[in-house]
Amino acid sequence: MKILFFTLLPAIIVGCFFYFANRFKDSKFFIAKAFGLGILICFPAGYLNTYVLQTFTNNNPINNTLLVGFFAGGLIEELLKFFALLFYLPTQKKLKKFDIVIFALFISLSFAVYENFGYVFNPSGASYEIAFLRAFTAVPMHIFNGIIMGYFFEFYSKTGDNKFLGYTVLLPIILHGSYNFFVTENLLIAKGIILLQVFLAYRLKIMYDNNIR
Repeated sequence: MKILFFTLLPAIIVGCFFYFANRFKDSKFFIAKAFGLGILICFPAGYLNTYVLQTFTNNNPINNTLLVGFFAGGLIEELLKFFALLFYLPTQKKLKKFDIVIFALFISLSFAVYENFGYVFNPSGASYEIAFLRAFTAVPMHIFNGIIMGYFFEFYSKTGDNKFLGYTVLLPIILHGSYNFFVTENLLIAKGIILLQVFLAYRLKIMYDNNIR
C-alpha cells in the first residue's frame, strides 16, 4: 500500500488542489482530458525510447548516457508533450488565462505517474525506495517542465512570437535531458536542476502576470 501511495502521491496532491479550488471548478473536464492525453502519449514514447536505445546503444558510455538522458528521455518525451499542446489546444474555442499552463501541467503529471508505474512495479519486484525517490525527484521534474512549457506556449499564443514557440520545446528538452544525465551520477546536481525549474516557473509566472491580460 505504501508503494502505491508514493507512486500516486504527486497526482493526488496536484489533483486535489485543482479539484477543490473554486477558481478551477469549470475546468475539471478540461483537466481530465489533459490527464488522459498525457497517458496516451506514454505509449508512443515507450516505443520510440526503446527503438532509440536498441538502435544506437554501443560500447561508448558517454554515447549511452546521452542516449538515455537527452534522446530517449528529454527529446522524445518533451516533443510528444509539445505536439500534444500544439495540435490539441487550437481545437479549443475558448481558453481562459492559465488554461494552457494547466493543460501542459496535467499532460506532464499524468505522463510522469504512468511512467512511475513502469519504474516502481518492474518485473524484478515493486520498489518502495524507487517510489519514494521518484515522488520527490522525477515526477516534480516532469511537472515543472510542464509548467515551463505551458507558460512559453501561453506567451506564444498571445504574442505570435515564434521565439516563444522555440522556448516551449527547447528549454524542457534541455532541462529534462540534463536531469536524466546527472540523476544516476550525481543526485545533488539533479535536485539542483529541479530547483532551477521551480525558479524558472516562478519567474515566468511573474512575467505572465505583468505582461498578459
